[in-house]
Amino acid sequence: MIRILLLLGCLLSFKVWAVDPFEDFHEYGQLSDEEIHKIHQGELLYGDTEFGLIVSRGNTNSTSFKFKGNLYQDLDKWRNQFKIDSLYKRDRNDATGNDEVSANRIFFSAQGNYKVGVKNASFFMYGDYEEDEFSGLEFKSTLAAGYGNRLYQGVKNQVDFDIGPGLYRSVAQDDAELEDEQDKTKTGYLLRLALQWERTVSTRTRFNQDLSIEQSLSGLNSRLKSETSLISQVMGAISLKFTYLYRYNSKPEDDKLKFDSELSATLVYSF
Repeated sequence: MIRILLLLGCLLSFKVWAVDPFEDFHEYGQLSDEEIHKIHQGELLYGDTEFGLIVSRGNTNSTSFKFKGNLYQDLDKWRNQFKIDSLYKRDRNDATGNDEVSANRIFFSAQGNYKVGVKNASFFMYGDYEEDEFSGLEFKSTLAAGYGNRLYQGVKNQVDFDIGPGLYRSVAQDDAELEDEQDKTKTGYLLRLALQWERTVSTRTRFNQDLSIEQSLSGLNSRLKSETSLISQVMGAISLKFTYLYRYNSKPEDDKLKFDSELSATLVYSF
């Protein structure tokens, strides 16, 4: 009798667990981005934050921390987006026995889209700033402005784009190897193209592909950044996100490679 009662209790618990956490999933499932923005219209800030922490001990001693935020404002005439992306990693040097920083990067960006009255069409202003200790640069930044619209709208897919001219500025680190009479500061013109593809996989899972290309018009380095992610709801406002990040720089500083990639799994909290 006790076994039967326990079995019935487990079945009832499983039924509640299987249904309740997923009854409301408007962030990543049943509603489009446009409908999500409409729900939050007029709010000061809404969006999501990501956290990731990996601590390895034993044969490998390392600590990695990743934090990312994606915040929005949706006003009558403006839709604003703010991003922060940071990565920090320390590894144990077996030769010296000391912990050494092997990755330290922080990236900020802000974009304002002015709604022109035509559905999904807007004029945008974009700016970003990045510090990466291992890039050979003190910092780099971009400013751009132009036109944005929806390239494709389907039942499960939508593709948006932004395109426009801009400015690029970077400052080399003090110990960077520069050629004779080469300026430590570089400034030039560029053309920026950004694409955002979102596909609804299921009521609890979506696929995102973000691509940005900055083509130099001044003979400086051109850059490409691709972020491919799969986001699946775990419970309520908590989701699990798998991301592959690829970055390409046509003219890196010093002896740096032209590309780097990053594969991560993070928890996402939506609000």
